[in-house]
Amino acid sequence: MHNYQKLMIALIGLLMLGMVQISRASLVSTGDFNKDFFVMWSPSHVNTSADGGTRSMKLDQESGSGFSSNQMFLFGQIDMQIKLVPGRSAGTVVAYYLTSDQPNRDEVDFEFLGNVVGRPYILQTNIYADGFDDREERINLWFDPTKDFHTYSILWNLYQIVFMVDSIPIRVYRNHADKGVAYPRWQPMSIKATIWNGDSWATGGGRDKIDWSKGPFIASFRNYKIDACIWKGNARFCRAESSSNWWNTEQFSTLTSMQRRWFKWVRKYHMIYDYCQDNQRFQNKLPKECSLPKY
Repeated sequence: MHNYQKLMIALIGLLMLGMVQISRASLVSTGDFNKDFFVMWSPSHVNTSADGGTRSMKLDQESGSGFSSNQMFLFGQIDMQIKLVPGRSAGTVVAYYLTSDQPNRDEVDFEFLGNVVGRPYILQTNIYADGFDDREERINLWFDPTKDFHTYSILWNLYQIVFMVDSIPIRVYRNHADKGVAYPRWQPMSIKATIWNGDSWATGGGRDKIDWSKGPFIASFRNYKIDACIWKGNARFCRAESSSNWWNTEQFSTLTSMQRRWFKWVRKYHMIYDYCQDNQRFQNKLPKECSLPKY
């Protein structure tokens, strides 16, 4: 066999190996909380169904609770169905988020702020990039999230981070790293969910405290889906455009026309706080990304 043929065979073998590694990097989850997640604290406050398909966490005067994914990921989409704390939930915080757990951490947060009866649940989102946050947005949910499960999703790719509620985009954070804006793109992140006492700040700026006589406070989770690049120590595989890494394809580089219409609807009728409009907080020097396109 000529040296040229041997070289071509070797190159093809390397390419095939790379393709296999990339395909293995993408995970479609098992749907079993016991297999894909571990309890971070207070196992007595976490209850999982026999088939692993449903998990609840409770908060009482003794403790809150939380769980985390076994794997870490770099880009992908995560969906979680959640039913929030019913009744008087003021002061409770249910969080569902991605985090790198590093000092200069990247983090993408859903935080559900309980409220007094008769007032809407507030959904706060936040983004940490290279350790800095101060990027809070808040909306009033347009439905009662305690009556049934709703799907809360994070699409995270090379171009954008999209927060979605029942597939409706409520927030977009674009990758403007080329313009000097920090963007989570190098640090792998785990998936976490927690319930805890946030009554020092969560409801009315800390005005409405937790009424422990209404407890225990329980949030439930089910039907999660993780379709993301498993971190294997090499960002190259997770940053590649491939059929496995579908989220990095051009199709998902921006919102569709229909998504833009929904996005504008949410921001017009349901947004109650946007850090990019808080001139008093930032002393009329808003973060750079506030003047850049949102989608």
